[in-house]
Amino acid sequence: MELSHIQEEFTQFIKRRGWDRFPATQVFTHLIEEIGEIGKHLLYEEGYKIKGLGHEGAGTSISQEFAQAFNLLLQLAIIHNVDLESAWKEEFSTMEQRFPEDEWRLAMGIDDDILE
Repeated sequence: MELSHIQEEFTQFIKRRGWDRFPATQVFTHLIEEIGEIGKHLLYEEGYKIKGLGHEGAGTSISQEFAQAFNLLLQLAIIHNVDLESAWKEEFSTMEQRFPEDEWRLAMGIDDDILE
C-alpha cells in the first residue's frame, strides 16, 4: 500500500471520529509520549532497565508503539496538509545528494563484500 493511500485512509478514520478537532500541540505531545514508549523498550532491550529489578517492564510490544507513533505523525501531517509521500520522496532525493554513498561507506568502514 502506498503512503498516500495510507494517509487518505487515516484522514477518513480521523474525521469519522472527530479527532480532526484536536489541536496540533496535543497530537504532537501524544506523539512524543509514544516515542518515549519506544525509548522505554530500547532501555529494556539493551539491559539498562531490568524487569523485576525496580522496573515493571516495557508494556505493549515495540511494534505497537511504532505503529502508534506513526499514526500520530500521520495525524500531524494531515492537520498541516502535508503530503507525506511527496515530502518523503523529495527529502530522500536531497539525502542521496547530501550524503554520498561512497563517502559514507568509506567513513563507516563498510567493505563491498559486507552488503550482500
